[in-house]
Amino acid sequence: MGRGRAKAKQVKVARQLKYNSGGTDLDRLRDELGVGDSSNDDADDLNDELADRYADYADDYGSGDDDDGRPSGRR
Repeated sequence: MGRGRAKAKQVKVARQLKYNSGGTDLDRLRDELGVGDSSNDDADDLNDELADRYADYADDYGSGDDDDGRPSGRR
């Protein structure tokens, strides 16, 4: 018979966690996770390098198109 009270308590706690979690210290969390505050330059450099490396493959794949625009061999 005590299930109603326990469930109400769980609902209350869940609502508090959902709506009152604005006190997170993001800088402290970033430090704990070891994530640097660097800009996206490294990611941009990596994307450019990958694009250059695989551009030839994209050209090779695109050269096998038939007149209908679909790659040859796939019907």
